[in-house]
Amino acid sequence: MAFDGMIIKYLVSNYKNSLIGARVNKILQPNKFEIIFNLYNKDNYALDICIHPNYYRMCLTNYTKPNPTNALNFCMLLRKYLSGAKIKDIYSYDLDRIVCINFEGNNELKDVLNFSLIIELMGRRSNIILLNDKGFIIDAIKHIITSDREILPARFYVLPSFQKKSFLEINSFDEFYSIISSADYINLVDYLSNTFTGFSNTFISNVFNVLNINLNTKDYDEIRKVYDYIKEVINSFGTNNVSIKCIDKDYTIELNLEECNINKFIDDYYYNKEAENIFSNAKNNLSKLILSALKKSSKKLENINEKLKSCENMDKYKLYGELLTANLYRFTGDHAESQVTVENYYDNNSPVTIPLDTSISYSKNVEKFYKKYNKLKNTLNVVTVQKKETELELEYIESIIYSISVATTLEDIEEIHNEFSENEQMKKYNYKSFQKLNTDNNLINKLHKIVINNYDIYIGKNNKQNDYLSLHFANKSDMWFHAQGFHGAHIILKTNGKIPDEDTIFKCAQLAKQNCRASLERNVSVDYTYIKYVKKHPSGKTGMVTYTNYKTIIVP
Repeated sequence: MAFDGMIIKYLVSNYKNSLIGARVNKILQPNKFEIIFNLYNKDNYALDICIHPNYYRMCLTNYTKPNPTNALNFCMLLRKYLSGAKIKDIYSYDLDRIVCINFEGNNELKDVLNFSLIIELMGRRSNIILLNDKGFIIDAIKHIITSDREILPARFYVLPSFQKKSFLEINSFDEFYSIISSADYINLVDYLSNTFTGFSNTFISNVFNVLNINLNTKDYDEIRKVYDYIKEVINSFGTNNVSIKCIDKDYTIELNLEECNINKFIDDYYYNKEAENIFSNAKNNLSKLILSALKKSSKKLENINEKLKSCENMDKYKLYGELLTANLYRFTGDHAESQVTVENYYDNNSPVTIPLDTSISYSKNVEKFYKKYNKLKNTLNVVTVQKKETELELEYIESIIYSISVATTLEDIEEIHNEFSENEQMKKYNYKSFQKLNTDNNLINKLHKIVINNYDIYIGKNNKQNDYLSLHFANKSDMWFHAQGFHGAHIILKTNGKIPDEDTIFKCAQLAKQNCRASLERNVSVDYTYIKYVKKHPSGKTGMVTYTNYKTIIVP
């Protein structure tokens, strides 16, 4: 990310007018990386300071974020010292990614107290540090001990060592050129970004691109153009002559005579990045848990099928017992032979060889055969039921997986999360992380609605919405559509007592195909019927229904 010293210098220059003199109304800490100051200075502002290793930045934000019920320790400390205080000054150190905000406040005795908030925006080493008026650390959001300094309470604050040159301290082009000309470089972009504080590789690359200069140039006039351009950008801080330019997945600032709200861009850019990251992580974490459940259910079904396979010989043991019983008069002795051959009166007296246990008598072998037959019979009865339940469970889990695959927002993921956690059969997996999230609002406000030929059409995005649409929201006279044999959305056509025309019905069937797992296949069968013929599935699983009196449309 190109949140470099140039952007920080620009933002701080622009914040002076709006933030100096602002009073701290509220201090929030949504997470361990972020502090938000609610400020007032003839208008309300929210200063967002984030030290996330990937999304570090400082900007005025228009977004609100949920806060923990119990404030984190560093937030409580900032509230103690800075609540009600006024911002006296804000500045950055050179072109480095370090910002200082000076506050003036009062204690309980109305004594004037001064504090400084140091914001270090340096990737994984980012930090927020509160200092007293003598420069000693009161506390920091992260405690750090390195060879050159300690960020701990009661230690004197020491700036990080600056190992790069300061462009601001260069007084002329000749001085700049002497540094460049004495260096042995292959790529001047890399050399400048590695030599001077505050210049990201993205910023310098864009300068060369704008000026159409070769990256390995050593030409005096071309280097002069680079120097003049950078100087002009810095001199334009505090004006509207600087704008943001997006480059691939990154961004930088450049000269532009058109007005551009860089703060808003930064705010939107990182908010969307974080939202995308949170959604991706939530989706991946939920997928892992659901796939784990799928794996366990699949293994369970595999074991059931093995047991059913063992029951295939059940009738054979019953036959052995009956035939051996009918021929017991022919065999004597306390121990049976290893096998005997008898006539099978169920099959035209054809000979049957019966294997026997030689450690027991013939009558005991009969008991053993009947016992094995009865055991397998009972097993068959039990596992047949278990197989049906497990297949339903697998079908339900696969519907959850489909819902996750088509989820597009964090709210969608939270709905699926809650649905899975509420399912009684799923609780047997003992997922401690599957505690219901407090995000369920009125489902009617979340339904996706479109209008076709003046009819309102509703589309369920997951099992919970499908369940609500089909069993609670729709009227008996409304029409229900669903792709046959595939997991997907329930489509509800609100008829308002009318009989829809064929075009409307076909378009609803197309929607059912588009919103199911077979959306890319050809000639998908879509069933449709009136809601009065749609019932909750006997299994009680969310989103699963049975239906009758239906018709089928083939959607190409």
